[in-house]
Amino acid sequence: MFDAAVFGSLFLTLFVIMDPPGVTPIFLALTSGRPAKVQRRMAWQAVAVAFGVITVFGLVGQQILDYLHVSVPALMIAGGLLLLLIALDLLTGKTDEPKQTKDVNVALVPLGMPLLAGPGAIVSVILAVQNADGTSQQIAVWAAIVAMHAVLWLAMRYSLGIIRLIKDGGVVLVTRLAGMMLSAIAVQQIINGVTQVVQNA
Repeated sequence: MFDAAVFGSLFLTLFVIMDPPGVTPIFLALTSGRPAKVQRRMAWQAVAVAFGVITVFGLVGQQILDYLHVSVPALMIAGGLLLLLIALDLLTGKTDEPKQTKDVNVALVPLGMPLLAGPGAIVSVILAVQNADGTSQQIAVWAAIVAMHAVLWLAMRYSLGIIRLIKDGGVVLVTRLAGMMLSAIAVQQIINGVTQVVQNA
């Protein structure tokens, strides 16, 4: 009742796309300066939002895109632009916004979506659900999705000790590094979307 090959294939695909090690410095940069309790809550919220988005798209993703007349490349470009805006704020240090709004935005956007539940992960899950034949493969697909989000939570939750080690100066360095990494991810996502548009034209 469990297809290990399907589980392994989707888990590895999502691991590469969602990239827990790469998300860690971005998470640390976006949550720095907050109490540890708030940071832990934000790690949980980000994973919960990502899991919710992935689940919805896994169940009815193709129907949503078809209904809205939204193509996958358009989704990729929009997600890339949103990530690029966040990356520029990290690079320039423009994070002076009300704390409560900031908390909500970081947990939902960009961490939950589109950083974790981005176009790449969404499309991979839609295809995996559509291609899963029988109960055993469906169980394997959803087990891989749950396992991946557990790994993401663990990576963010236990990375918080790093902030206590690197102090304020290190946080600034991590923030700039995260901004640079996030901007590269965003630009690559936009390039991939534009490339698909050109290929489909």
